[in-house]
Amino acid sequence: MGIFTVTLVIGNSINQLTETVEAMVDTGAIYSMVPASLLHNLGIEPVETVTFELANGETTDYPTAWATFSTEGRRGMARVIFGPEGDSLLGATTLEDLRLMPDPVNERLIPSRALLF
Repeated sequence: MGIFTVTLVIGNSINQLTETVEAMVDTGAIYSMVPASLLHNLGIEPVETVTFELANGETTDYPTAWATFSTEGRRGMARVIFGPEGDSLLGATTLEDLRLMPDPVNERLIPSRALLF
């Protein structure tokens, strides 16, 4: 379920190239997804193909890799899906890695504590 959009910087940790996108915060998505063409332009290549179940119950395979993500003054690395052209999604595991959580009332991300239990 999309909540709101944020400015998200996606990067390649090896060559330090980055791109800025507007991404929908989607806590219903496990991983973040950006267009495959953007990832290829950054020099990020797939490392694994993962089978995903879609909201309608169908399954589909998407290539994935690791990318850096920056938003709201936080930077981290997380799995990213090579998606179709169009919208970018900021998923739950990336939010957790960045220690951010959505505030849907004020349509923003707020810092959260890292939990170790």
